[in-house]
Amino acid sequence: QVQLAESGGGSVQAGDSLRLSCAASGRPFSYDAMGWFRQAPEKDREFVASIRYSGGSTVYADSAKGRFTISRELNKNVIYLQMNSLKPDDSAVYYCAAHQVGSHQYNIWGQGTQVTVSA
Repeated sequence: QVQLAESGGGSVQAGDSLRLSCAASGRPFSYDAMGWFRQAPEKDREFVASIRYSGGSTVYADSAKGRFTISRELNKNVIYLQMNSLKPDDSAVYYCAAHQVGSHQYNIWGQGTQVTVSA
């Protein structure tokens, strides 16, 4: 079984930066993409960014473009989300997810890490 574990969340001021990490552990697995999602209180979970296994191409939500950067270390099965110029609207629980080969959706999820940005 594969587990994803996020870390790096915390409480910061608007304009600060944070880097989230997501480490995969357990049995080796193949994935088409890994991504970051977030969910704020009383809101639906929303896509933030993703990175494909093959080629490393990235996709960002409009809210993340220009401020967030997703990256990876293939040999460590780790992905990162560098978040700069944080805003109070970025406050949410951030989840890491993996889209396994053969799955039609993101099917492996971490437990999440809280990010709180105060004005």
